[in-house]
Amino acid sequence: MNSSSMMALLPILMLSLTVVVLMIQASIKRDQSIAWVITGIGFLVSLWAAGYARGFTQTVTVLLSVDDWGLYFTTLVLLASVVTLVLSKDTFSPEGERKEEFYLLLVLSVLGAVVLIQSTHMVSLLLGMELMGVALYAMIAFPERGQLPLEAAIKYLVLSACASAMLLYGFALIYAATGDLSYAGIGTKAILAYAQNPVLVISGTVLVLTGICFKLSLVPFHMWTPDVYEGAPTPVTGFLATVSKGAVFVALTRFFLEGQLYQYSSLIGVLSMVAIASMLVGNLLALKQNNVKRLLAYSSIAHFGYLLVVLVALAYQDGPLINEAITFYLGAYILTTLLAFSVVATIAGEEEEKNDITFFEGLFWRKRIQAIGLTVAMLSFAGIPLTAGFMGKFYIISVGIQSGLWWLLAALVMGSAIAIYYYLRIIFAMSKASKISSESPTEAQDLLVIVLLVMVIVLGSWPQPFIEIAGRL
Repeated sequence: MNSSSMMALLPILMLSLTVVVLMIQASIKRDQSIAWVITGIGFLVSLWAAGYARGFTQTVTVLLSVDDWGLYFTTLVLLASVVTLVLSKDTFSPEGERKEEFYLLLVLSVLGAVVLIQSTHMVSLLLGMELMGVALYAMIAFPERGQLPLEAAIKYLVLSACASAMLLYGFALIYAATGDLSYAGIGTKAILAYAQNPVLVISGTVLVLTGICFKLSLVPFHMWTPDVYEGAPTPVTGFLATVSKGAVFVALTRFFLEGQLYQYSSLIGVLSMVAIASMLVGNLLALKQNNVKRLLAYSSIAHFGYLLVVLVALAYQDGPLINEAITFYLGAYILTTLLAFSVVATIAGEEEEKNDITFFEGLFWRKRIQAIGLTVAMLSFAGIPLTAGFMGKFYIISVGIQSGLWWLLAALVMGSAIAIYYYLRIIFAMSKASKISSESPTEAQDLLVIVLLVMVIVLGSWPQPFIEIAGRL
């Protein structure tokens, strides 16, 4: 490996160095504040490295591809990780003094996400997914108080292990059919393998996509999502909803494009049904939720159903609009979700009863900045104009119209109409008068919400600079 390859891998190397420094720090002096600072510096240096690596884009061995598209999502993942780090400081400080391990797990999970984003081979896909997932299991179960975190971690561990087993079996079947495990190799050899043994190719691909759909909590592999969202610490829930799911979807997109899976009509049909089911079931089940974290869990199911529309559209067209739609919508979703969970973490904390919608009643009169932040997040999720979510849905609808995906668009419109009710329900609760009193958030928490709020509004009201960036990726 030459120096140019090392520069291309600089974000991964910086995160790996941060892991080593955290382990050394824990062995010399166990101090949560020091670990928090080291992690923050590691993330900021990795952000700089992601920008610096743009001058050295290349394929590094058969396992990884460092390109502008991957570096963009690497930057987005690192920004989301910084937000998680900020929220985690207040969450775990009351737990005790020795909480350095959480920050080590956080960096390891981010490292797995970055590997997953840049993977071009089944081996690096599994390596990144498991590195991210194993650390995430421990992060979910990290709080010492209460049984919900442990229950959520066990559910996620058992079901995720089943998904990983399906992934491995799918890899084996694909390798048996094509003799290759790289995305590009599968793409070039799958047509001949499909002609010789279509059952083997389809079975392997379906098993791989089933494992990935579990990670994205798409219907019918979504049953774990509300329980894990509710049981996990709120910063970890936000991390799961943004970094984990975002990285997996980027990996799925790479596999779909380089493996040329869009040319198989049977696979496109299955993805279309999964997308329709996710959009409708996710939104319908969210209607019944009183717990805000469970509501956001079902909302995330619907949003990744919306994103599947773009993958299905690849069977009918290929062009910059597809790339821009994925880039813009995923960016808008991550920023909006971070804004929503920043408010929930500040207002409700880790007390189960405070995550009920009734606890948010009168928030406009108690904590105006937090209430405005959550309002903007809900409006963005609903796709209201002047928010990032509106532009994201505009892109998906444009792609769907150009591809003639009328059934998918009908499901998207129906799902969005249903979603407006439960998003407005939260806004209405915040505007009601209430006698509930609580401590005021700190200036740092308010500042974080303001920064995310401005980013969501700017992305929706002045999207042209971002569109130009997305068009060059």
